[in-house]
Amino acid sequence: MAKMTKSQILDSLSGTLGATKKEVNNFFNELTTLAYKEVKRNGEFTLPGFGKMVKAQRKARQGRNPATGATINIPAKTVVKFRLSKAAKDAVL
Repeated sequence: MAKMTKSQILDSLSGTLGATKKEVNNFFNELTTLAYKEVKRNGEFTLPGFGKMVKAQRKARQGRNPATGATINIPAKTVVKFRLSKAAKDAVL
Protein backbone atom coordinates (compact mmCIF):
# COMPACT_ATOMS: atom_id res chain seq x y z
CA MET A 1 0.00 0.00 0.00
CA ALA A 2 1.56 3.29 -1.10
CA LYS A 3 1.51 6.35 1.13
CA MET A 4 -0.14 9.53 -0.10
CA THR A 5 2.30 12.18 -1.20
CA LYS A 6 1.90 15.84 -0.32
CA SER A 7 0.78 16.55 -3.88
CA GLN A 8 -1.90 13.86 -3.67
CA ILE A 9 -3.15 15.25 -0.35
CA LEU A 10 -3.33 18.75 -1.84
CA ASP A 11 -5.22 17.41 -4.90
CA SER A 12 -7.72 15.56 -2.73
CA LEU A 13 -8.38 18.45 -0.37
CA SER A 14 -8.57 21.06 -3.11
CA GLY A 15 -11.19 18.96 -4.91
CA THR A 16 -13.20 18.37 -1.73
CA LEU A 17 -13.06 21.95 -0.45
CA GLY A 18 -13.32 23.72 -3.80
CA ALA A 19 -10.12 25.64 -3.10
CA THR A 20 -7.00 25.84 -5.22
CA LYS A 21 -3.99 23.66 -4.45
CA LYS A 22 -2.02 26.83 -3.69
CA GLU A 23 -4.58 27.91 -1.05
CA VAL A 24 -4.57 24.46 0.57
CA ASN A 25 -0.76 24.44 0.56
CA ASN A 26 -0.68 27.91 2.19
CA PHE A 27 -3.10 26.66 4.85
CA PHE A 28 -0.84 23.68 5.66
CA ASN A 29 2.22 25.95 5.82
CA GLU A 30 0.47 28.38 8.20
CA LEU A 31 -0.85 25.52 10.37
CA THR A 32 2.67 24.08 10.62
CA THR A 33 4.16 27.45 11.53
CA LEU A 34 1.47 28.02 14.16
CA ALA A 35 2.02 24.56 15.68
CA TYR A 36 5.78 25.12 15.97
CA LYS A 37 5.32 28.54 17.60
CA GLU A 38 2.76 27.26 20.11
CA VAL A 39 4.86 24.25 21.13
CA LYS A 40 7.88 26.48 21.59
CA ARG A 41 5.91 29.08 23.59
CA ASN A 42 3.38 27.00 25.59
CA GLY A 43 4.83 23.51 25.45
CA GLU A 44 1.86 22.00 23.59
CA PHE A 45 -0.36 22.36 20.54
CA THR A 46 -3.66 20.52 20.11
CA LEU A 47 -5.10 19.70 16.72
CA PRO A 48 -8.68 18.59 17.45
CA GLY A 49 -9.46 15.14 16.11
CA PHE A 50 -5.78 14.26 15.53
CA GLY A 51 -3.79 14.75 18.69
CA LYS A 52 -1.42 16.93 20.60
CA MET A 53 2.22 17.94 20.11
CA VAL A 54 3.89 18.15 23.52
CA LYS A 55 7.33 19.36 24.59
CA ALA A 56 8.84 16.93 27.12
CA GLN A 57 12.04 16.68 29.14
CA ARG A 58 14.13 13.50 28.98
CA LYS A 59 16.35 12.65 31.93
CA ALA A 60 20.07 11.99 31.61
CA ARG A 61 20.80 8.27 31.31
CA GLN A 62 23.41 5.63 30.66
CA GLY A 63 23.63 4.06 27.21
CA ARG A 64 25.87 1.75 25.24
CA ASN A 65 27.86 2.38 22.08
CA PRO A 66 26.59 -0.42 19.81
CA ALA A 67 29.89 -0.65 17.92
CA THR A 68 32.21 -0.98 20.93
CA GLY A 69 29.89 -1.86 23.81
CA ALA A 70 31.35 0.99 25.88
CA THR A 71 29.08 2.73 28.37
CA ILE A 72 28.30 6.35 27.49
CA ASN A 73 26.44 9.12 29.27
CA ILE A 74 23.47 10.49 27.35
CA PRO A 75 22.67 14.03 28.56
CA ALA A 76 19.21 15.31 29.46
CA LYS A 77 17.40 16.98 26.58
CA THR A 78 14.10 18.43 25.45
CA VAL A 79 12.10 16.50 22.85
CA VAL A 80 8.78 16.92 21.06
CA LYS A 81 6.26 14.07 21.21
CA PHE A 82 2.96 13.60 19.42
CA ARG A 83 0.11 12.05 21.38
CA LEU A 84 -2.64 10.68 19.17
CA SER A 85 -6.18 11.53 20.24
CA LYS A 86 -8.66 8.85 21.29
CA ALA A 87 -10.93 9.82 18.39
CA ALA A 88 -8.11 9.20 15.90
CA LYS A 89 -7.25 5.85 17.49
CA ASP A 90 -10.88 4.75 17.42
CA ALA A 91 -11.29 5.80 13.78
CA VAL A 92 -8.16 3.98 12.61
CA LEU A 93 -7.97 0.88 14.78
